[in-house]
Amino acid sequence: MGLVSGRERGLSAALARAGLSILSVIYRIGLAVVNLRLRLPGGVRRIARPVLSIGNLTVGGTGKTPMTALAARLVTEAGGRPVIVSRGYAAPPGGKNEEARELERLAPGVPVVHGRDRWQAIHDWMWRRPCDVAILDDGFQHRRLARDLDVVLVDATRPFGYGHLLPRGLLRELPAALVRADFVVITRADLVEPAALADLKERVRRSLARGAQILTAEHRPTAVLDAGGKIGPPDVLRGETIAAACGIGNPEAFRATLERLGARIALWEVFPDHWAYSREDVGRLAEAARSAGLKWLVTTRKDFVKWEPILPDQGDRSAVRLAALEVEMAVVEGEDVLRRAVQALLPGQPKDAAAPLSGTGPMGSA
Repeated sequence: MGLVSGRERGLSAALARAGLSILSVIYRIGLAVVNLRLRLPGGVRRIARPVLSIGNLTVGGTGKTPMTALAARLVTEAGGRPVIVSRGYAAPPGGKNEEARELERLAPGVPVVHGRDRWQAIHDWMWRRPCDVAILDDGFQHRRLARDLDVVLVDATRPFGYGHLLPRGLLRELPAALVRADFVVITRADLVEPAALADLKERVRRSLARGAQILTAEHRPTAVLDAGGKIGPPDVLRGETIAAACGIGNPEAFRATLERLGARIALWEVFPDHWAYSREDVGRLAEAARSAGLKWLVTTRKDFVKWEPILPDQGDRSAVRLAALEVEMAVVEGEDVLRRAVQALLPGQPKDAAAPLSGTGPMGSA
């Protein structure tokens, strides 16, 4: 991360970034080819159900999983029957990846299906089981499937992937692609200063189509969990000196959340995104925390679903409490507009239900 962010200095880092810039040009050419193919007849296919896409511009964690769960809840509360469809990246053969397992927990009762060809996955599902709305998890770049509502997340702490396309930066597409979005949700808005948030909104607004909405959201800690259930509210970490580790797309945002809770992080380790933890990994982390005299080893809920099957035995856990910080997505600006737009996808709903409410959220311009 230090290389693409520019924090790493020196001749070798500069040469590496130059090489990555060349690869970014090739990546950009590939994007242009894909866009041309999508304009050909049959390039985009429509399914016989409304499709709601949750996605982003960058690689890494912007909050897609909790936002997808929130979208499923909005559909359910409106009386609809959602199904969540994801590609299943890094899922074991015949199994589910950590996002799918986390979605099943965050959206109980909502089916989660995998498929590289998501059109086929939805098609196969809806002919066998009821489905009113298909929700695409990480779907903004999956443009072969037509969608009725595009929700794109932008992380306030790292909004535009250091300003470069992959692999020089973290952008999957340039910010101009936001013209396809119906809603842009700025996540982790509480982790930046108000002036920085206002500036980010203005930058986003310049890329939006007329009528698109900018919403803001926060990742709110709700509980601290262990393998047996809840330990307590997030405040149990206030004033505690802890060890923390994670393998997610935006680890610094997790660290900032812990520090805002009042936890003091004495040991900190970051693994690559989607890391397949081994028993040795978790045991080593727990032993490091124990040796440092710490009582807590905390990770994200997404990491913890991979830790649970390989946790050290009870004796080890009594010395160091291995726990996950549970968070939920809270849309703090514009949730009513999003709710109406989701309701409008359901059968029998008036299609003007998604019209913007006066004074709710800033409007984009072409």
